Amino acid sequence: MPRRFHAADELLPPATFLKRSLAIIYDGLISIAVLLVTTWIYTMITGWITGWDSMEQKAEAGQLSGDPGLTFVLFLVMYLFFAYFWTRIGQTLGMQVWRIRIENLDGSSVSWSQALRRYVSAAAVFFVAILAGYYLGSATLFLSVPAMIGLFYPINGLSITDRFSDSMVVSVPHKAKAG
Repeated sequence: MPRRFHAADELLPPATFLKRSLAIIYDGLISIAVLLVTTWIYTMITGWITGWDSMEQKAEAGQLSGDPGLTFVLFLVMYLFFAYFWTRIGQTLGMQVWRIRIENLDGSSVSWSQALRRYVSAAAVFFVAILAGYYLGSATLFLSVPAMIGLFYPINGLSITDRFSDSMVVSVPHKAKAG
């Protein structure tokens, strides 16, 4: 059952591009830590299953880079990380700091499928930017930076990820102090 953050008739203002950007930077740093721990766990499990001597030989031969299993696991872990926060409380840790939240237009929490659409739309732009970087080299900045800005820049209060997931990022009001 979706969580209701506020009354359906109460409209919160859309989050500004600056707040969105700062939350993305904050969450990016946390994501790096999650990815490092996940990679370490994956490497430990893979080494235990295949044998450490086999892993050492593959490492010396340069055959460990580009592991599709690791790529899938990292993609899945990042989705689960973001979707857990988005569906449960509407905010990742970075979003909590900058007082913004993802919610449906009626003030309820997003579903797991909405979180998946939001995550995949953002991941697709990042993937294209990385792919362009591989083929275009330094010219990538001229393509990827505007693409990243366009992905999260709100036009009429909604960014591309908002529109794709039928949700929106809003500014959370400060709670009034009692007494």
